[in-house]
Amino acid sequence: MGGANDSSPSSKLHTRLRLWEFPDRYVFEPIDGLADLYLSANRSDGSMNLVEELPPRDSSTKPKCQTVYGVIGVLKLSVGSYFLVITGRDCVGSYLGHAIFKVTGLKVLPCSNSRSTSGNQSKMETEFSELLHAAEKTIGLYFSYDINLTLTLQRLHNLGDEFKSLPLWRQAEPRFLWNSYLLEPLIENKLDQYLLPVIQGSFQNIHAEVGSEKVNVTLIARRCTRRIGTRMWRRGADPEGYAANFVESEQIMESKGFTASYVQVRGSIPFLWEQIVDLTYKPSFDIVRQEEAPRILERHFHDLQKKYGAVLAVDLVNTHGGEGRLHDRYAKSIEPILSEDIRYVHFDFHRICGHIHFERLSQLYDQIEDYLKKHRYFLLNGKGEKIEEQTGTIRTNCVDCLDRTNVTQSMIGGKILENQLQRIGVLGVNDTISNHPAFDAKYKVLWANHGDSISTQYSGTPALKGDFVRYGKRSTQGILNDLWNSLARYYLNNFADGTKQDAMDLLQGHYIISVSRDMAGPSKAGLLENYASFRLAFALVMGALMFMMMSLRQARNDVRHLVLSLLWAGLCIGITHFVRANGRVFTNRPRFYQSRH
Repeated sequence: MGGANDSSPSSKLHTRLRLWEFPDRYVFEPIDGLADLYLSANRSDGSMNLVEELPPRDSSTKPKCQTVYGVIGVLKLSVGSYFLVITGRDCVGSYLGHAIFKVTGLKVLPCSNSRSTSGNQSKMETEFSELLHAAEKTIGLYFSYDINLTLTLQRLHNLGDEFKSLPLWRQAEPRFLWNSYLLEPLIENKLDQYLLPVIQGSFQNIHAEVGSEKVNVTLIARRCTRRIGTRMWRRGADPEGYAANFVESEQIMESKGFTASYVQVRGSIPFLWEQIVDLTYKPSFDIVRQEEAPRILERHFHDLQKKYGAVLAVDLVNTHGGEGRLHDRYAKSIEPILSEDIRYVHFDFHRICGHIHFERLSQLYDQIEDYLKKHRYFLLNGKGEKIEEQTGTIRTNCVDCLDRTNVTQSMIGGKILENQLQRIGVLGVNDTISNHPAFDAKYKVLWANHGDSISTQYSGTPALKGDFVRYGKRSTQGILNDLWNSLARYYLNNFADGTKQDAMDLLQGHYIISVSRDMAGPSKAGLLENYASFRLAFALVMGALMFMMMSLRQARNDVRHLVLSLLWAGLCIGITHFVRANGRVFTNRPRFYQSRH
């Protein structure tokens, strides 16, 4: 296989393709001058081969044609194969001199050999169609045709030239390769020029001036796919120690010929716990198999040590209520593995900072400053020589690892950046970023956008407390926005995220056994699970309320209407009580959800 970074055209990834939709096949015609062979995919069985020319065209039918910018992969299901292609892209900046693109359009191309019209087959196809429609709406996907986006700057620098000459998909860090499962059919067919690695997360950068010096700052979020999912359906860790909403955030600074990088991570509290939606605003936290917490937590932290060196765990959850139980279990379970290289700091964010005094995070910084100085950051001089290395990371969590976490990570990122700029002489020894308002404002927006991207992918809404990250202070408008986003999260978590979770699991290959068995798992649901509908229950309650009001109006003239109104009121109360008592059944649940306990 040729190297993806070589100058040889035959080893480069295709950047533009003309997609022809013929009655019996899809044909991808390269229009970037990198190859003469076309990729042909059979529309009946999804089989692929390279051909030298387009098939003959029927004069009576003109094939559809559009430009696509890459094949994300192929999803193989029992009802057929589905190609995922990129129909829209935006260039969002550059990484080490190479263009980075954001996916703005996805399209699913079905290749189905199904001719059966049986009810079961038709139902399956309808369900898969719904999930694939959700898959087309996947957000936060980024890629490059030339550079490995899955690795940090430090790891890229430390790898040898032989590794860098491998195709990009072979270089990729498996945890952050979003389309790893989807690429497998293309790898089997040795379609090197179509193997485009994609990450999910965020890519933001700013160009600004600090005094007379130009400073570029890039912020990359890489979402781990091992326990990928939505806010309420993926909490805690799995038995292997992979945490939900695990995101690696890398901040890269370039100025005066120097390049610096700092990496920190976030992730759900790493043991078995869940918070299943049940129509209440804040469902209860359930810690599962508590006795396994120390083992799972140890696996998680030892895995982090292998990848990042020392680890400082910053826990931001409350010390009372349900969060308090999570905190107690976390603190107790991590105690046996605490050492020079694994530290744990608890900071009760809500008690200390409340909803407006986020400047009190300086108290946390005082506790971790010695760790930050000891483990430093990655730094290259103008000749590309390493003069500093990052030897440890900070792992931050709250409950969702979104709002409190992003405020805290932005504070840490700002302190590190300040230190880097002082080190290379852009800032004076006692100078701060806040003394340069234009740069400070851009930097705050950078982190606010970063937090919004991660939050939208996990919870469906932008991050809360974003006004502080964006402007450095809380505002009435920001608090009102938080209220609206909290309500939106409630709706999405209860009535939309089940389908979204299934689509994520389908694309990652996490539940392919359940799927390939004609969806036997979901069909085992009970009668109530099959027919429970919150919309129907809501409509019945509203109808009963309307009839109750009508009966009350006529009760003055006829006492029988008073009795009727009481009956309608009883029906309202009965249905409401029934729905509340069976709240979990009335939510939008994942069809492929498999409990890990």
